[in-house]
Amino acid sequence: MKRTMMSLIGVAAALAAVTGVAAVAAPDGGRDAPRGSSRLPVQRSALLCPAPTSSEVGETAYTAFAPKGAAAGADGKKGTAELRPAGTVRAAGDGAGGKGGKKGKGKGAADAAAGQTVAPRDTKPVVPLQEAGKPVIATTDKPDAPALVGSADGMFAPGWTVQQTTSVAAGAGRGLLGLSCTTPDTTFWFPGVSTATDRQDYVHLTNPDGVPAVVDLELHGKDGSLAGSAGEDISVPPHTTVPVLLSTLTTTPTTNASLHVVAREGRVGAAVQASDGKLGSDWLPPAADPAPGVVLPGIPKDATSVRLVALAPGESDADLKVQLATPTGLITPAGLESLHLKSGMTTAVDLKDLTKGEAGSLVLTPSDSDSKAPVTAALRVTRGKGAKQEMAFIPATRPVEKRATAADNRDHGSTLSLVAPEKGKDAKVKVTASAGSGGGTPVSKTYTVKGGRSLDVEPPRPQGLKGTYALTVEPEPGSGPVYAARMLARPQGGVPAFTVQPLPDDRGSVLVPAAGQDLSVLTD
Repeated sequence: MKRTMMSLIGVAAALAAVTGVAAVAAPDGGRDAPRGSSRLPVQRSALLCPAPTSSEVGETAYTAFAPKGAAAGADGKKGTAELRPAGTVRAAGDGAGGKGGKKGKGKGAADAAAGQTVAPRDTKPVVPLQEAGKPVIATTDKPDAPALVGSADGMFAPGWTVQQTTSVAAGAGRGLLGLSCTTPDTTFWFPGVSTATDRQDYVHLTNPDGVPAVVDLELHGKDGSLAGSAGEDISVPPHTTVPVLLSTLTTTPTTNASLHVVAREGRVGAAVQASDGKLGSDWLPPAADPAPGVVLPGIPKDATSVRLVALAPGESDADLKVQLATPTGLITPAGLESLHLKSGMTTAVDLKDLTKGEAGSLVLTPSDSDSKAPVTAALRVTRGKGAKQEMAFIPATRPVEKRATAADNRDHGSTLSLVAPEKGKDAKVKVTASAGSGGGTPVSKTYTVKGGRSLDVEPPRPQGLKGTYALTVEPEPGSGPVYAARMLARPQGGVPAFTVQPLPDDRGSVLVPAAGQDLSVLTD
């Protein structure tokens, strides 16, 4: 009897440990009771913001936001959400903390791995949230501002978003740089990087955890992996960031390349800061996971140049149908009915002034509906002409399934792009403008995007707005697939400075399978 009771107790304890919600009493209906699942808010999330700029004339704003009413803490507590400065690995011989150093010949990764770790000067929390539904903003003009590592739990965890926006008034890196701070992961793809002499692209690797991470970097050009790669075994110490200049990884200058970041041990956050001698600078965020078809939303209507960079990272080539979703429907760009991607090789296509005065989104789908070859892609978009040009990047992004958030919107200068890429599948989307960081009342508006079309709108603004505000995008149940992006435009002395942030689903909730005690495991 004692052994039987101990076995029953052990099974119940095991079930409780696995599910976290095992019932004490037997469920109604016995072993044939239906088992469903529930969508519950996440209880913890992490974000990483790379070091913003080394410019003496740069100013960075951090804006943090968590949607109101998303969740309550599992233990009934309010929760916390804050970022803290990270340490920096300074590459050997680089007095700028990994930025602005001379270009080497395949030594960048090795130097970074062997460099000196510099602890942050200050460990005070940055943009800590006190209440959901209201943004918090902080600014810095320090050229040595550190990377930030943080987490949110309880009511702040679902949908926690931090926008990092930097304005650089002059110099090679001038322009508007925007990035929605990234979540840690083990693999990232960055189509659109460059190791050419007119570009300085740094990949920032940030480790949020208390154990070291080991990262490999691999560059792919038009003929496959670039020769002379030196991006293996990069050590990223705990709570530290490592900036690596991509041109030091190879002896082959390449204008259009794709970067693959793989954490073999641990996990990191990754983002690429690209600076062009003529086109300014911006952040290139990671693209969505490779898939047979991808969507790149938010090409502005006044784009003067659009370049597509794509890669088929799998073992098979990919043939794609290229379409532009416009306000009136899907069209095929002249001379680009299809695109062939060779496995492991980066392909670049100049689409010039693709939009011709109408905002749009690029939709890439398999030419053969049975094709499963995954692809990844990004756009480099330019506005302005001559010496008054500015660039931004639009990577392939995930659809908005439940909710997406864009922080750091001002009274003017924001454009929201929505695209429903599938014909006959309209998307109905509720867009909510939060309260302002300094005051204001939230406002919501619903938009309908016809299937196969895109829609650019000036988003709603809070009543009585003071400061900055956030936008949340929520498709209504039953809507067709929808993708989103937000453009910030803040002119600088005649330069149409801008930046585009894709708005993927915030993954603020997860499906949790229902569980109950099942004593049948004790019987044959």
